[in-house]
Amino acid sequence: MPEGDTIYRLARRLGVLTGTQVQRSDFRVPRHATADLSGATVLGTTPRGKHLLTRFDHAGQALTLHTHLRMDGEWSIVGAGKMLPRRLMGDARLVLATTGATAIALRMPVVELLPTSAEEAVVGHLGPDLLDDTRPVAEVVAEATANLESQPDRALVSALLDQRLVLGLGNVWVNELSFLRGHLPLTPISEVDVGALVRLAARAMRFAVQPGGPGRVTTGNTRPGQRYYVYGRTGEPCRRCGTKLEFSPEVPNDPEVRHTWWCPRCQV
Repeated sequence: MPEGDTIYRLARRLGVLTGTQVQRSDFRVPRHATADLSGATVLGTTPRGKHLLTRFDHAGQALTLHTHLRMDGEWSIVGAGKMLPRRLMGDARLVLATTGATAIALRMPVVELLPTSAEEAVVGHLGPDLLDDTRPVAEVVAEATANLESQPDRALVSALLDQRLVLGLGNVWVNELSFLRGHLPLTPISEVDVGALVRLAARAMRFAVQPGGPGRVTTGNTRPGQRYYVYGRTGEPCRRCGTKLEFSPEVPNDPEVRHTWWCPRCQV
């Protein structure tokens, strides 16, 4: 599933629609099959963790398009008047043709159109977003820290993945942060300096979304296969101490147990 920094960059790409007017909309989901955004002005797209909120002014009515990529969804953006090849359009769940670019939601599992005033119904249960640029970073970090510390007996990795506590962290970040802070994945939250970990997470994620930057990297090495310390490196040597990395597979249908990698020497 795409992580918060990926969604943040995607929202930036969808920003090309901001200020344009919808010429044609085609909702290919049963719930909104008759919806029509023609004539609406695109006000912008805001990321909220792994969620996207695209707002419109439709003849004075404030509407929000809520999308979530989950594992397979994708937004494709093409030039004005253009369309994707026919072989791909069978996966389209929404087409937004504007006076600027055209945006096409492919295999999108969540496509919801709702009044902007009702946004909290779909994202109000979520925790603070580490990439929220409308609030001071210290305020976001403090709220996320308090949320995590409220569950002292919970394993570090499962707590960090809980979007109700803190937004945007996925399995890559969680595994890498555990390594960087020297904690075994199942360490109870009560044994972790949560504030330091959340500050590191916010700093790393904000670095990852810098325009023109290297993107997500924790090692400082952007060469292929060198970006991460532990994630995806089953059985390989630790980049710091050379110890063989260990791996634990996810448990199907259990969101608390995901693929996990760690160094048995560097993480204690």
